[in-house]
Amino acid sequence: MAFAISHTSIDCIDAFALSEWWKAQLGYEDAPGDPNEPGHEECWIQSPETGHALLFLEVPEHKAIKNRLHFDVRPTDRERDAEVTRLLGAGASLVDDRRNPDGTGWAVLQDPEGNEFCVLRSPAELERVTNG
Repeated sequence: MAFAISHTSIDCIDAFALSEWWKAQLGYEDAPGDPNEPGHEECWIQSPETGHALLFLEVPEHKAIKNRLHFDVRPTDRERDAEVTRLLGAGASLVDDRRNPDGTGWAVLQDPEGNEFCVLRSPAELERVTNG
């Protein structure tokens, strides 16, 4: 292996606000000893379980086109459709509903700054299909 990915960086207009939104959705936390504050131009959050980190960086320009890279998220404690409903209530918006009547598919949402992400079926939903 030549290298490993350290973290994922996300350009945004308001690093604090967007990091707080994602922190609430993912259950991530501020880095120990490095709390994020309003006005910070760089905000780091990380998973308490895995250590995976997201770094939000303020840039002057607004998002203009579709993301070339996005998150695919899988709910851990509810089914996909309930998670989509929860995220919409938390400020996400629906971009493209690719859910199918048979339960397959996904939903494409945007965070409050317009970054796309997909909501997939939960592990429990996938297991029901596999063990039918």
